[in-house]
Formats: sequence, structure tokens, C-alpha cells
Amino acid sequence: MWVNPEEVLLASALWMTERANPYFILQKRKGHGDGGGGLAGLLVGTLDVVLDSSARVAPYRILYQTPDSLVYWTIAHGSSRKEITENWEWLEQNLLQTLSIFENENDITTFVKGKIQGIIAEYNKSHDIREDDDTDKFKEAIAKFRKLFIMPEEEKLVNYYSCSYWKGKVPRQGWLYLSINHLCFYSYLLGKEAKLVIRWADITQLEKNATLLLPDMVCVSTRCSEHVFSVFLNINETFKLMEQLANIAMRQLLDNKGFEQDRSLPKLKKKSPKKVSALKRDLDARAKSERYRALFRLPKDEKLDGHTDCTLWTPFNKMHILGQMFVSTNYICFTSKEETVCSLIIPLREVTIVEKADSCNVLPSPLSISTKNKMTFLFANLKDRDFLVQRISDFLQQTTSKIYFEREITGSLSSSDDEVYSQQGSALSCSPQRSALSSEGERDRQFNLNESRVPTATQALMTMYRRRSPEEFNPKLAKEFLKEQAWKNHFTEYGQGVCMYRTEKTKELVLQGIPENMRGELWLLFSGAINEMATHPGYYEDLVEKSMGKYNLATEEIERDLHRSLPEHPAFQNEMGIAALRRVLTAYAFRNPNIGYCQAMNIVTSVLLLYAKEEEAFWLLVALCERMLPDYYNTRVVGALVDQGVFEELAHVYVPQLYDCMQALSVISTISLSWFLTLFLSVMPFESAVVVVDCFFYEGIKVIFQLALSVLDANIHQLLSCKDDGEAMTILGRYLDSVTNKDSTLPPIPHLHSLLTDNRDPHPEVDIFKLVRISYEKFGSIRADVIEQMRFKQRLRVIQAIEDTTKRNVVRTIVTETPFSIDELEELYTLFKAEHLTSCYWGSTSNPMSRHDPSLPYLEQYRIDLEQFKVLFALLFPWACGTHTDDLALRVFRLLDHNADALINFREFISGLSVLCHGDLTEKLKFLYKIHILPELHHEQEEPDSACEATQYFFEDITPETSSVQNLPRSKEQSREGRWFFKKMHTPDYRMYLRLWNQETKAKLENMKDLPKLNQSQFIELCKTLYNMFSEDPNEQELYHATATVTSLLLEMGEVGKLFCSPAHKTDEDEDDEDDRIPACRSKQERTRCKPCDVETNSCVTGPLEDIKLEDSSPKDTAMSSAMLISDDETKDDTSMSSYSVLSTGSHELDDKLQCEDIAEDTVLIRNGGPYAGAGHHGKAGLPHSASIDKDWAITFLQFLASVLTEQALVQYFEKPVEISGRITNAKNVRKVGHQHMSLSDYEISLSD
Repeated sequence: MWVNPEEVLLASALWMTERANPYFILQKRKGHGDGGGGLAGLLVGTLDVVLDSSARVAPYRILYQTPDSLVYWTIAHGSSRKEITENWEWLEQNLLQTLSIFENENDITTFVKGKIQGIIAEYNKSHDIREDDDTDKFKEAIAKFRKLFIMPEEEKLVNYYSCSYWKGKVPRQGWLYLSINHLCFYSYLLGKEAKLVIRWADITQLEKNATLLLPDMVCVSTRCSEHVFSVFLNINETFKLMEQLANIAMRQLLDNKGFEQDRSLPKLKKKSPKKVSALKRDLDARAKSERYRALFRLPKDEKLDGHTDCTLWTPFNKMHILGQMFVSTNYICFTSKEETVCSLIIPLREVTIVEKADSCNVLPSPLSISTKNKMTFLFANLKDRDFLVQRISDFLQQTTSKIYFEREITGSLSSSDDEVYSQQGSALSCSPQRSALSSEGERDRQFNLNESRVPTATQALMTMYRRRSPEEFNPKLAKEFLKEQAWKNHFTEYGQGVCMYRTEKTKELVLQGIPENMRGELWLLFSGAINEMATHPGYYEDLVEKSMGKYNLATEEIERDLHRSLPEHPAFQNEMGIAALRRVLTAYAFRNPNIGYCQAMNIVTSVLLLYAKEEEAFWLLVALCERMLPDYYNTRVVGALVDQGVFEELAHVYVPQLYDCMQALSVISTISLSWFLTLFLSVMPFESAVVVVDCFFYEGIKVIFQLALSVLDANIHQLLSCKDDGEAMTILGRYLDSVTNKDSTLPPIPHLHSLLTDNRDPHPEVDIFKLVRISYEKFGSIRADVIEQMRFKQRLRVIQAIEDTTKRNVVRTIVTETPFSIDELEELYTLFKAEHLTSCYWGSTSNPMSRHDPSLPYLEQYRIDLEQFKVLFALLFPWACGTHTDDLALRVFRLLDHNADALINFREFISGLSVLCHGDLTEKLKFLYKIHILPELHHEQEEPDSACEATQYFFEDITPETSSVQNLPRSKEQSREGRWFFKKMHTPDYRMYLRLWNQETKAKLENMKDLPKLNQSQFIELCKTLYNMFSEDPNEQELYHATATVTSLLLEMGEVGKLFCSPAHKTDEDEDDEDDRIPACRSKQERTRCKPCDVETNSCVTGPLEDIKLEDSSPKDTAMSSAMLISDDETKDDTSMSSYSVLSTGSHELDDKLQCEDIAEDTVLIRNGGPYAGAGHHGKAGLPHSASIDKDWAITFLQFLASVLTEQALVQYFEKPVEISGRITNAKNVRKVGHQHMSLSDYEISLSD
């Protein structure tokens, strides 16, 4: 291909000249091609790999040089001789003569460079090639990657690194290629080539280790092997990228969300020397945004734009604090270098003024930001202040536009923009006693009945159950009052609302306990839920309105658990509290159907409703499920299982003397799920557990880990003496029951867990504040980033364990239904799942979400569509052969798709494969017969009789609505409309009809006589299938001969059968039943009477007729019948397997002799002497194609079976057992260029000597 001219200093170094003329030279790389160039060639090949030379992917090139110049220019390179020769010939024909006209060499050079650049520009324009951000060097790497590992264009390379791969004790220097879905390694050293391909979805462990021999080493483990890479130039960058890509793969396994590249990143400069790809920049930006969102608890769609070092003036201590400013689409945030000193979040919706202040020596490059609640923040020491101000101004303009837009779409809101957004901020800055001091009338108004809006609770439920009598004022209330005053003073000093300064003092106040009146508001603030609520006005009410009256599995589970949610609390002993809980849980189930509803959500939500308004409780639940406890509440509680593994790791580090004992008793895995899922609410007294929730909303999951470790540490001696898990659980349960909150002003609420413990003396009381304080003192060193690192490691383990469990359960379910061994079933399941995943990677005709639903039973979790089935059919099914494989795959797919959803699960897949691999002769022939009697999907020339008969056989339990179709009148137009039901696979009407042969999956045996008859059109398709099935068999000629004999026999049987189904025999029945039958389909009783005679029965024929039939249809007496399709041994040539007469539906001419491999798609086999054969072998057909199908002709399965049994070659073919293990091995190693192909995990290292 042509390339932009690049200067080359040494034209002959490591290259050999093959052609030359005065201006151009064609060269080949040494060591490439036949012979390899000896030792020099091996060394050159090794250097190309080690030094990442482009010659590895393009070993041919064309250079341009003027006669008197020493400088050469590369103008084309190619991966093959054919490609580079085309370029060379074009130059000789179109450019060489023109160059002789020029007199000045500089003019020649300018002309050649301009011409080549023009060709490239024209090619890019005609092929719609867009300019991207990838550098030329990286584009070369992409080309190498695709060529070396035969990857399709959809597989995106992220980056590549030089490293060594350890094969045993021998290191191989090469290149590690990291793509979105695969980890690949390539090495070429002195003629030995090594390749490795591992799919990210199959990695079970990814670790960075260090030994004395290898200080920097990455270990990649799969289920069956372990791979070690070392000698990285930048191991930290490489390992972080590997972690990120493995995380994406785990996310895909978990919820089927594929990777989509972010195209909104700013472009790199064209002359950027870096080899980094646009995709790598995208992933880096994602990682930074993820850390940014986690640090400041921001909405999950917030993207970091950039960050810069600066100082912040803090008025509470009159200091300039060094830290970093972060700017994103909707927020400006700051955190100090020392994490606990100060952090700040300024939503742009709150910003009123951004201005550059005057610089001075004390305060260089200052920037002032003012907000609606009269707070001003002063930043200084900004490196690029002008650019920063411009970016903030741009984002502010976008924010203003969003506010106006939201105001328009939520026109029912009566407040102005300022009120909508400033009120949300000032809600936190108003008096903490706002709820307590509200009027009696406001307290009684628990619902907001705004016009047609649905009723929602406008107060926290706790406000209606708090004791308010002044005479009950006691020391606890006094202490509560002092807490409220402390928070008021804190607001005065550090600011109020979202924009408050968050310091060590804030943390101290949280650890002392948040006042009851302020708990809901501060939960909103610290969790970040207030930001999502402020930017989505009216969202919750709309969601409640839409979800009202809707029923699904989630709502059923919610109804079942409503009365189990804090039943001991008076707020949930009446319909008001229950109704609010129902609305919040149902609204969230409709917002996030991937989670829907999970047990434990009801307990957490009921506590949120006690302290927050209904809408606030909803947004707190959103923050909890989607950001603070990710994946905790999905169908398989993956997040909780991951954190359970993290807790085990932390226990091993912090309480090592207890760890072995706990593991032996399996206590950690038992306790952690209930502790983490409900944030201790289900195991501690209520008034104590809410203190834990206070700390959790402020500091996140580390608080839960710290507290859990403290509980184990406090009971270490008793636990070490435990003999079983029951005793350990009792000790921990008694301890948690004794945790009290002496400062609580709430009436004592009986704790359900405490009622279930034994009658021994109660455990001494443990103060919750003391317990929390101890957890910070002993285990406060646990860092959030360390937890995230541990989570990644455990996520790999948990998700792969879930996948293994799914596989075992699927295999266990169907192992009794199939002759395949357990090992074979596991291998087949791996292939089945791999094909599903590959379609997720590289596109598919159906939505991956519809094919993978983890909430379904194990057998249904992975399903494949037709396109994926075709790939597996070609690899595994023994009948796959020749050009008709796809057509046969379609027929088999339709038969296996029992529930007619255009997807098949693993059981359906195995049921078909079992018949073809281990079924006996009758089962295989019945399978072959069935796939041809299904109603046609695409053929216009459809016979209504056979279609109705097959439909009634396969779809016995048709609903009344669908069966009403049978009453259609017999007009041509409506008959054509009737065929529409069978044309497209994905139409709902077709699915309603399709109820395939689930009788096969039942224990009862199927009566072969009940199978529908095969009409002539279907028989022709069956014949085509048979002829194509044998095209690669060693006994091909014998099988063709046998097939021709059986075909002629069956054709004669069908002819004889017509004698007993003539119109004269049917007139009376037709007239009698005309009003209540489908005109195109005879009644079942009549079909039974008029069915062609079976070869094995004499129910409808007399003795003489039997003799006639047997005489006419005998394959031996070929001289007696001119109607038979015969094999003519005398006319065979070397290449023809058999000769027979055919009618081509395209030309309607009879060919006397046609080689069987020339049968086309539009060719049908007929009898020579049939009614539509015309006048002899060389005459033209007397009837058009529309009349070439005999509508009265039909055969039964028993006739088909008996005919096949007459030919030993066919009997041996169908009785021959199929060895599936060889096909599985072949399928594992198959790689198809330019096709959706299976990227099976962990290819063996291939070494070519």
C-alpha cells in the first residue's frame, strides 16, 4: 500500500534489492520468505521482533531516489509480493515516463511526493476512511496484532509492551499485546516462533510479584495454566492496564455490558511522539474519573476533565492549604495533600461568580469562586489560570443550559431556577430543629397531593413517632441538644450545605454521633445523594407514577418482604410506613431492572425512610446500591461475596492468630454476608446500628471492615476455644446484641436477633461509640485504595467461581439425559459459552442482553442465536458438510428452539448433538425427517396441506387466539398473507405458532406413525440434504448410488399413495365439512383415511394392490418401471459419483446426466416418467415451475425408514458412531479469518522450529 514519503538514510541495510530502475527500487527484507536467508536472515527476523520493526508486518517496500541524490524515500510497502508488485507496475506504467520530462531533480521529488500523497488522500476519501488519533507507529502495531493473531477489525488493540515470557525456565523476549478482549504474546527468536492468546474473561488470577531473580513479574492464571511475564520497562502502567481490562471482562460476564469507546476525548497533536492509542487514553481517562467520583462521592456519569496543583485559603484556620483542584463537567473539587486536612465540593449549579483576582507575591495567580449561599473560595498558585477559567466558564454555560432545559421539561414545578437549586443546598443549612419545631399542621400533612401527582411522604417517618412532651426532657435529650449545637457551630465556622469544608473536625463530630433531627440531611450530604436529587427534580414522582399498578417478579418479592422490614418499629406497624416503603422499593426496581429487588434492601430502605423524606430515601438507596455498595444487591450478591473475600484477607493480615480458626469453622463466610448486606442493621440493636450507618455514609465501606475486625478482635479468646461454627455464631450474636447506644433518645425497640439467642446471662454492655473509636484506633490504617486492589483480586475469583458453579449445575442437570460424559459436556459448555461471548465482543444479529440473563435458571443463562449456532454447527455436528451447511443449520436450529424465542439454550443444543453423535439409526433418520417437515420460512411455493399438518403436529397447544387464524377465507390474497406467518424468524406471530417437539424431552416414547407426512417440496429438500451430506465421505460413490436408489423407491411410493387419495374419494367429506375446516387443510379424520399406505401395513389396500405397489417400487426391477430414478453404472465417468435425471427450476430443462456435485440450490429431483417431466430426456418441461410440485404426492416416516433400511451403505453411514472428542479438540484450535470465530481461552504456546 502507498505510504506518505519518509526519508531513509541507508537503503541497503538489512534489505535485498529485487527490481530497480533509474527512479525506483523494490526491496525485500532479509530473512523473509523461502530459504529464510540463513543465519543472517534469522538474526534480522529476531531483531525485527525485539526492536518492534515495521518490516515484520511489511517485508516488501519501494524506495524513490533521484540519480544524483544519496537520499531515499519510502513511498510504498506491502505484506506480500503480489501487493507490492501491483504498486511497482503502476509506477512503471503511469509515472516513469512522466519523470523523464523534468529537468530539475527537486521538481521530480516534489512531483513524486505530491502524487503519492494525492493517491493516499483519494483512497481515503473513496473508502470513507476517517482520520483517527492513533499515531503511525501504533497503526503498524495494530496491523501486526491482527496479522499475527488473526484477529478481526472489531478487536481493538489498547497497547503493547516489550517483555519476556517464561516458558518453563527459558525466557522468550517478545511483545505483549493487550486488546479489549485478549492478552496476546508473540516472540520470534532465531527461527523459533511463540504465540500465546488468553481471553480476559478466562483469567482467574492476576498478580504482580517480586522475587530475588525477577524483581518485577506479572503472573496470569487461568483455570488450566499459569503464565509469567517479566522484564517490563514500566510494570506499573502495564499491570494497571491489565487490571482494568480484566475488570471490563468481569463486568461483561456479570451483566453483559460490552465496552464502548468514548469518542469525546480531546485529540492529540499530530506530531505526538507517543505510541499511546486513543483507546489507551480513553481507558486512562476512565480510571481517573472513577477514582475522582469515588473520592468525592459524585454521580456515576461524571467525567473528570483535568486536575492541577494549587492552594486553597481556609478561613477557619487562616491558612493556605496545598492540594489539588479537580474540574469536571458539573463540579469543582479540592482535596489537600494530606487527605484528612480538608476537602471541598463545589457544584457548578451553585456557582454565581468565577473571577481572576489580582496577583501578588503572597498570592500568585489567584482565582475566586462565589456560590449562591454567600460563600467565597480563594484558590491560588494555579499554573495555567487563564485556561482553567475558560474551561470552568464553558462548563458553567453548559450547566445553565441544563437548568433551563430541566425547568422546561418539569414545568409543573412552581419554583424558579434559583429556588430549585439553591433550596436544595439551603435545605442543609436551615435550622437543625426544623422538623421538630414545625407546626402540628405540617406534621399531620404526611402526603403531598400536588394536582395529579401520586402521594408521597413529605416527612421522615421518625418525626411522627418522636416523643415531644416537654416534661420528658432528660439528660439524654440534653446531650442530644448539645450535639445539635456543636453541628450548628460547625456550620457557622466551616460553611453549610454541599459546599462546606470537610475536615478532621467534621469526622470527629460524625464519630460522636449525628443528632436524630439532622441524620437524614447529613446522610444525603455525605453520600452525595443530594447532588443526584438536585439535578433530577421530579424524577422520583414520575417513576412512582409509572411503576404504580405494574407487577413483575420484583414487585412480588417486595410485597412478600414489606412486613418483615423492621416489624418491631411502630413506623412499620401501619399502612403509611408500609406504603412509603413499597413505593421506594418498587420505584428503584423499575429504575434499575438489573438489580430489581434483593433481600436486605427492605431493611436498609426502612431505616432510610425513618430519617429522610421519601424522595430523599430513594436517592440514598440509589447511592447505596449503585456507588457505595456496588453489585451488593444483584441476583447473585456478587459485591457482598467480593467484600467477604476482602474481609478474609484483612482478617489474615490484622488478626492472624484467629484467621486459621475462623477458616476451619467457616465462620467468616457465614457472618460477613449478613453484616455487610444490611450494614449491621440486622445484627445490632437499631439505635446502635444507625451510628454505624452514620460513619458508613461519611467514610464508606472501610468503616464496615474496621468494625467487623473489631468485633472479631474483641472476642478472640472465646472464638479460639470454639469447637464448631454454631458456638462461634452464638458468641458473636450475643456480643452484637449487647452493643448499646446510651445517648439514644429513642424508646427502646426490641431487637429481633436478641430474641433468638439462648437463655444464658446477657453479655456485658458494649458502648457503640467506644467500639467505633476502637475500630479507628486499631484498624484505621486500612486505606480505600488498598480495599479496591483487594476487591479486584477477589472479583476475579468470585465471578469465575460463579461461572464454574453454573457450568457444574448445567452439566449435572443434563448428564442423565445424554450419553455424553461429564468431561465432554463441560468442554461443550465451554465452547457454547465462548461462542456467546465472542458475539458480545464482535457483534451479533441479536442483543447479548437478551441472550444472557443471570437471574434465569442455570440452563437459560447463556443462549445463542442462529448466527452463533451456525458456527458451532459447522465445527461440531457430523452432518455439517459442503455449501449447504448453513441451510441445514437453520433447519436444525428451528427444530431445537423448543420455546420459539429464536434462541437455544445448552440443553436444547445438546439434545440435537446427542442424537447425531450417539443416536441409533431410527433416531437419526427421525431427526433428519423432522427438520424437513417444519413449515418453511422463506419459500413462496408452500403447500398448505403439509404446512397445516406439520403445524398441527408440532404446535398442539395453540392458543385460541392463534388458532382463529384457521378460519381465514380461501382467497389468494389472504392465502399469501397466511404464508407471512412462516417467513421471518423473529416476528411475534411466528413465535406464537412455533411450539416445537418437546415430546422428545419427555419420558414417553413418540409414536412414529404420528409424524406428519412429507410433501414433494419437502422431500426434494431432504434429497438435497442427503446428497450434500456425503460429499466428503470416503464411501461417497457408494452412498450416492444408495441415495439414488432410495430416492427412486420413495418417489414411486408417493405415486402409488396418490391412487388412494384421489379427488373422487374426497368429494363427500369436503362438502360436508367445508364450513368448519381450513380450506387448504383436510380434517384430521379424513387425512387418516386418505393417508398413503405404509410399506409395513395393509390397513387401506387389498392384496392385489399391495402386489402392484411392491412390484412398481422394487429397486431391483428397474426394467419394469420408467418412473424410477436410477443409477447408471455404464454412464459414470471418473468424476461422477452417479448419474440421474433432474429438473432445474431455473431453466425447466431436463439434463440427462449431471454430476452430483453440480446440484444447485434451485434444482429438484423428479421421476423421469412423472407427470411434469415433459417429453423424454431431452425435451423441455411441459409445465411451468409453479406446477412442478405435485400437491397430492406425500410419503410417511415409516416409508422413509423402510426405504433407507434396504440400502446397507446408508444403514452403515447412519449407524456409524461419531467421536465427539476429536471435534471438540478441533473446535478449540480453529481460527477463522474475517469471521466471528471462537477465541478460546489459553491457546497452547505454538512453537515452530
